[in-house]
Amino acid sequence: MTTLPSRRIASTNAPQTLHHDAIREGRAAVMPGLWERHDPFLSMMNDRFKPGAFGPHPHRGFETVTYVISGDLAHEDSKGSSGVLHPGDVQWMTAGRGVVHNESPVNDSGVHVLQLWVNLPAKHKLTDFRYQDLRAESVPAYTQEGVRVKVFAGESAGVQGAAQTFSPITFLEITLEAGRSFTHPIAPDDNGFIYVLQGQGRFGADGARGAQDDTLWLEHLTEASQITLHADTDLKVLLLTGQPLREPVAAYGPFVMNTREQLMQAVLDYQSGEFGQIAA
Repeated sequence: MTTLPSRRIASTNAPQTLHHDAIREGRAAVMPGLWERHDPFLSMMNDRFKPGAFGPHPHRGFETVTYVISGDLAHEDSKGSSGVLHPGDVQWMTAGRGVVHNESPVNDSGVHVLQLWVNLPAKHKLTDFRYQDLRAESVPAYTQEGVRVKVFAGESAGVQGAAQTFSPITFLEITLEAGRSFTHPIAPDDNGFIYVLQGQGRFGADGARGAQDDTLWLEHLTEASQITLHADTDLKVLLLTGQPLREPVAAYGPFVMNTREQLMQAVLDYQSGEFGQIAA
């Protein structure tokens, strides 16, 4: 049996504060703007916020993936959907051709979430809007000795993820007891990163150290490979990998398209009411 090459950790960063006031602290765990380096991932915000931090806002051309760390998050949109997300839940929202969306904590104490933006392939930029609410208690999962893996998207150890995606994406929540290790295969050419939710560990072929709130980027390999995690303390991480799209990115606020002309059309469509409105 051939052993897959083990990926190293190419770089590590702590979240960088982009917004801070009385009702919101927004820190970038994946910095926006580094499109080619992070492809197909656009950004990921580590957000703590209270009611009033956001109002209704549009999206087009990408997907938002919201992972609730603590608190309860209510959401509603211009397509008539609404609901509440709880700790451990993930909402995979495909903005596609356009939607007006709003999210607000249920309680005054606020909510703590990660929100990842995943790019859509050019041929799917104007796909129909879609929600996938992935409840923590019903997400496919499996256990090994001292390790539990939830498969939100993609596949792990033969377990298929809950989410449907427009390009190959793997999204795992991995919980390890102190002293345990876990190895996961990575598809050829995938980009990926590990985000540490809790604890401390060592990651990759060189045992790079990571602790809570660190984002650890995997080196890029064109052949099939694997990544190993070792828990120095009880450890909980998210592992995300995805196939690069290698398409031009044009971004303006909540719109992510391929050209400037498409961005201008997105603004016009939103202003003309094509995205709809959230009912009062």
